Amino acid sequence: MNPLTKIEIPEVKAIYSGKVRDLFPIDSEHMLIVSTDRISAFDHIFPNGIPQKGIILNTISNLWFKKIDFIKNHIVEANFNNFPAPYSKYPEFFKDRAVIVKKTKRIDFECVARGYIIGSGWKEYKDKGSVSGVKLPDNLKLADKLPETIFTPATKADTGHDENISIDVMIDSLGQRDAAFLRDMTIKIYEYGRDLLKDAGIILADTKFEFGYDNGEIILIDEVLTPDSSRFWDASLYSPGKSPVSYDKQFIRDYLDTTPWDKNSPPPPLPEDIVQKTKEKYEEILAKIAKLLS
Repeated sequence: MNPLTKIEIPEVKAIYSGKVRDLFPIDSEHMLIVSTDRISAFDHIFPNGIPQKGIILNTISNLWFKKIDFIKNHIVEANFNNFPAPYSKYPEFFKDRAVIVKKTKRIDFECVARGYIIGSGWKEYKDKGSVSGVKLPDNLKLADKLPETIFTPATKADTGHDENISIDVMIDSLGQRDAAFLRDMTIKIYEYGRDLLKDAGIILADTKFEFGYDNGEIILIDEVLTPDSSRFWDASLYSPGKSPVSYDKQFIRDYLDTTPWDKNSPPPPLPEDIVQKTKEKYEEILAKIAKLLS
C-alpha cells in the first residue's frame, strides 16, 4: 500500500498543511484534522512517507484522549461514519486517520516533559549543563534517567526548528498562572503515561504536548503520546550511555546520522528497508498501547 502524503478533494481546500497534519474547514467553531503518512526529521519533510503512519498516530492519540480524563481535549468526533459531506465521500483519505475538533486559540509553545536525557536535551546539557534553564547533575550519560521530571518548553515553529526556551519566556508571554498550569499539566500527563507504559515494558523517555484556549480554558490539542511526539524505549534493552532501542522516529534520526545528507538541503527519499522498519516500529508501539489501554 502506498503512503498517503497528499490530500486533495475538489469540493474544499485545506486551510493549513503542516509537517504531518492537514486541516480542513467544518464550520466557524470546528475543523477536521487529518494525519497523513508524511514523515519529517531534522525539520525536513521526506519525499516518501511511511504507509499507514497517519492511521497509527490518529489511533494512538484517540486512545490516550479517551484515557486521560483530568484535562479536557479538543476532540468532537472521531468516527468517520459521522463525518459530514464532503468528507464522508472520501474514506480513502479520512477514515481512521481524521478527527473533527474544536477550534481553539493555539498556545504557541511546545510543552516538553523529559524523564531522561536524550536528543536536543542531551546536546544542550553537554554545552551548558542545563536544559531550558533547568540545571542538571554533573556527569550524566546519554539516556540517563533524570532525578525528577523536568519541563523544557520550546518555541512552536510551523516551519524550521523549534528552539528550547526557559519557562520565564512563557511567563512573559502567557503570565505566571497559565505558564505554571502548562508546566504542571505537562508533567502530570507525562508521568501518568510513563507509569502506565512501565507495565507494558516501555520507558517513556520524553514527550511533547500542545494546548489551546477554548473560551479562555486551557485544553489539550493536537496529538498525545505518539511515536512522532514521544520517545518510547524497550525497557528490557535499556542501558544508559548509548542510544536506546526505540519504537519511534528516533530510528530514522539515527539512520540519517550515518548518511552524507547535510540536514540543510532537501532530503533524499528514505530507503525502502528504513521505511519498512519504521512502519514495523510504529505498528509495534500501537499494538502495545492498544493492549494496555483496552
